[in-house]
Order: sequence, then structure tokens, then C-alpha cells
Amino acid sequence: MSPSTSSILGADDDAASGSIGDQNHIRLGIAPLVANPSLRDLAYDAIKNAITGMDIYGSPEEFRLDERQLSQDLGVSRTPIREALTILEQEGFVRTVPRRGVFVVRLSKQQIIERITVWAALESMAAYLAADRASARELRMLRKLFEEFERAPDSEHMHEYSEANINFHQTIIRLGDCQLLAEMSANLLIHVRAIRNVSLRQDNRAERSLSEHMQIIDALEARNGELAAQLVRQHTLGLAAHVDKHGLFS
Repeated sequence: MSPSTSSILGADDDAASGSIGDQNHIRLGIAPLVANPSLRDLAYDAIKNAITGMDIYGSPEEFRLDERQLSQDLGVSRTPIREALTILEQEGFVRTVPRRGVFVVRLSKQQIIERITVWAALESMAAYLAADRASARELRMLRKLFEEFERAPDSEHMHEYSEANINFHQTIIRLGDCQLLAEMSANLLIHVRAIRNVSLRQDNRAERSLSEHMQIIDALEARNGELAAQLVRQHTLGLAAHVDKHGLFS
């Protein structure tokens, strides 16, 4: 919290007079120290990670966050919870409804498509960079993500495939080895991840997804950055088209 205007003005007035009491002092315009700033950060990370793992779009129901329950679950007072929720609201992950509480944000179809489009641009650039920067070992690990899925996953293994799918796209961003690109894509992940989880269960998309992933890995292993970028872009924009056709959003 920044110091009030009156405090700053008071400090200037004291400094101008050159004295406070019997000694020459100035009063610095500084804010009080926070006793334990890490509690807010830890609460922020925990809540954000939990939201990331939620199936936001798998149900039409709204997800309301209980401040008291969060306080109990995390073993901290409600103050760092409130501070964490304030940051998450500023970032667009939750919204406060007067007299109702705090809810996880669900985007409209158009907002989802826009975010997928931006993700496509970022990830395709990461793929282009990764074709040159990723080691052979890293690319082998990327292929290993799908070793257990020789064919499209059945309904019993859809959760495992969904996790591998998200890991695949996060890994491509990481292999691009561009910090700014990774930072720009980070806050898109929550909604892109959630909608990918839903889409894999629709219109045989999981089967097509697996085939497209293998083509992307082939291009990366061949060190063909242009092709890898093109395939990633087509793959992700295919998700945008899928959402436009099947997404149940306003």
C-alpha cells in the first residue's frame, strides 16, 4: 500500500522546516512493511494453480470461491486470501459480484476464440524457435509424452491424454527458449487448457489431435522450423474452429 498524499506532503513540510522536535530529521514517504508478503504470493499461486486445473467449461454451473473455506484449506488468515483474489481479479481470472461473492471467470465464445488465436501465434513462433534450439534429448522427451497412446485414447484414459496434451503445448513454449514469449502465453493457458479438455471429448478431436501432434514432433526432429510453426498454427486454429462450431458459450 502506498503512503497517503497527506503523509507525503507532511514529509515535505517537515523536510522544508528542517526539524522535527529538537533534532534535524526528515520523514521519508514510505509505506509500512508487510509482515509476511510471501503468504499472499503463496495463496495466489495455490489458488491460480487450482483454477488452472478446473474443468471450467465442462459444466454450465458457475464456480463460486468461498473465502472462508480457502482460508481453512490453505491454513492462513483471510487477509492474504483477499489480497490474492484481488490480484487474480486484476488479471481476469476471477470476478467479484456484489452480495454474491467471488466467481471463476468464464469467457464468451468470442473471447475464447480470440485467446486461442493469440495462443496459436505465440506457440507457432515457439515451435519455429524450438526446431533450432531444442536438444535431441528434449525432442525425444516430447515424443515420449504420447508413447502410451498408440491409438486415440478411450473414455477411460481421456484425462491422462488431456494432461499429456497440455504438457505437450507447454513444452513447445518452453523449448522455444524465449522468456518473454513464455510470460505472454502463461495467462492464456488457464482458458486454453480448459477448453482443450472439453474439446477432446467432442467430434473425435482426440484422434485428430494425436495425429497432428506426431506430425509436429516429426517436423521439430527434422529441424524444419517453418513446417513446425505452420503445423502448430493449423493445429491450434483448428481448435478455434472447433470451438466456433461446438462450443456452448454465449
